[in-house]
Amino acid sequence: MSLESWPLKRNDGRIIIHFDYDCFYAQVLESEDPKLRYLPLAVQQKQIIVTCNYEARRRGLHKLQLVKEARKKCPEVIIILGEDLSRFRDASKELYSFLRSYAWSGKVERLGFDEVFIDVTDMVDYNTELLNQNDLTTSFFHLNRNDPTAGFGFDASMISGHVFPVTARLSVGSLASSSASLTHDESNGLYLRLVLGSHLAQYLRHQMEERKGYTSTVGISTNKLISKLVGNLNKPKGQTTLMPPYHSAGAQSEGNVTKFIDGHEIGKLPGIGFKLAQKIRDHVLGRPAAFDAGLIYGSTKEAICVKEVRLQADMGPRLLEKLLGCPGAPKDIGRKIWDLMNGIDDSEVSKAKSVPQQISIEDSYLKLDVMEDVKRELLLLAGSLIRRMRLDLMSNLDEADNADSKSEEKVSVRKKKYVVSGYWIAHPRTLRLSTRPRLPLYPDGTRVRTFTRLSKSCNMPSIIFSKNHSIDFIAEKIVLEAVIPLFRKLHPENSGWNLSLINICATNISVVTTADKDGDGRDISKMFKRQEDVLEGWKIKDVDVAPDPNMELQQIEETAHAVQESNAATNKLQDDHSAGSEDNHMAMEERVFEDEHDADVWDTEVAAPGQGEACRTCGAFMPDFAMAAHDRFHALPD
Repeated sequence: MSLESWPLKRNDGRIIIHFDYDCFYAQVLESEDPKLRYLPLAVQQKQIIVTCNYEARRRGLHKLQLVKEARKKCPEVIIILGEDLSRFRDASKELYSFLRSYAWSGKVERLGFDEVFIDVTDMVDYNTELLNQNDLTTSFFHLNRNDPTAGFGFDASMISGHVFPVTARLSVGSLASSSASLTHDESNGLYLRLVLGSHLAQYLRHQMEERKGYTSTVGISTNKLISKLVGNLNKPKGQTTLMPPYHSAGAQSEGNVTKFIDGHEIGKLPGIGFKLAQKIRDHVLGRPAAFDAGLIYGSTKEAICVKEVRLQADMGPRLLEKLLGCPGAPKDIGRKIWDLMNGIDDSEVSKAKSVPQQISIEDSYLKLDVMEDVKRELLLLAGSLIRRMRLDLMSNLDEADNADSKSEEKVSVRKKKYVVSGYWIAHPRTLRLSTRPRLPLYPDGTRVRTFTRLSKSCNMPSIIFSKNHSIDFIAEKIVLEAVIPLFRKLHPENSGWNLSLINICATNISVVTTADKDGDGRDISKMFKRQEDVLEGWKIKDVDVAPDPNMELQQIEETAHAVQESNAATNKLQDDHSAGSEDNHMAMEERVFEDEHDADVWDTEVAAPGQGEACRTCGAFMPDFAMAAHDRFHALPD
């Protein structure tokens, strides 16, 4: 099928909620020091304000603003250095785990530190079937299939939160009277399912704020693209649902998806990066589109909305493939971009993985052209990489097994001696270094902005997995022995380069020890720790037990008689076959005294008819199947 003949197909069978934590870095700092909530607060990385709270934004500050400009605009602003991401990463994981605990399907995907997608299709479908259509105002949303009391009450006749378009708010009861103007979206129950999704989103937002202290902005729709974009309409602490109809009713009536997507700048669509957007802008304008070249995080100066692109002559998958296709580009990129421009995104909400696919640390620079400075930055990046690896790829034995306080004290002492507690659950096999050099200046002092990265890889040095050395020691070792040689391959000349970015990445990660069967190896440490308890009931204890004085004489006589019969049977076996084991005899005696009810079972393990026979020539005892070969052995000539 050709690109042009491939029809647009919408899949609106899912309900997906997108969470975007409000000014996340600032909220993390505010949770540590609540007094900051009411003061203008900004987070600095390098010379840039990466985020600021809403009090600071009310006073004119904004993201990606130079620090000196921010201080000039708002002298009373509190600026906190945020280059150490540990606190933000930990908070992100905590909130992710909180949201994941509500999802039935496990389809909860984290995007960066401050965004999460949740596929709640199964929860919505289950609760839709339980609705009482005659009493929607007093509905109950079940959060657990097995516990009918777990959930919350809600009004299923009305949607919760904001909607797009704002004129599309309807009650379920009004659908019947409005059926003439509605498409098959509503008749298939999409509206009602979006209603339930909106109430679930509101419940989760409120729970997160009450129990964790974080606010968020939420979007609700049927795919990841729309749910992410529609949530941006009502920030902060708001939620928005894209209302049906999603399909166009005809040439004269556009669906709400098209109305919503058409108003976005082409570079604002997730999945269309800066370079792809620039190529599309260049085509629409018929010339190179201007952009801010002076900033580290530049942006376009000429906004082109999706509608302008979509209505271009001959615009479609084939033309986009011609414009955007190049060596290294994803397959069918024209088709994928065309789908995004029409609000179609069939990508799944990924289930959480036990370990990341790769771990990378990078930093950007206004000027980095001296080797000594490069070494210093490489050491900082390598140290950060090792910390991330230990955090994400190691499991702490003491925490996993709920060790007591004494073992925890030992761990703290060992850490002072640079001995890390725990074990590696995954190993990166490849170390990759990437740089982004700036192009030389033109004679007029200008420079073309480039996004090209140069990369080289090598096997991951084994010392990086050492638990007996400090992070600084390991970082210095791998920089000198692995990273700098990679850098020399990328930039053989001693000078003349000027880097705008360095990235160190641990990739090709393979799970080596897991408690399940997903890894390349199995974690057997816990098995050994638990084997004493597991095998307790199967142990034969060599303990002399005195006769019970209260045992009746008849029981003692019966027990002694059973032992005598067993001894006689064993002696007869030894005499007949000229083979046997005293260990078996003694073990049998101990077993009989330990539990007389097992005597019959134990006897069957000594020897049973048909299990073996003795050689008539040498008297050796062996299994039946081996006797024929043994006879041939005796038949051999001397």
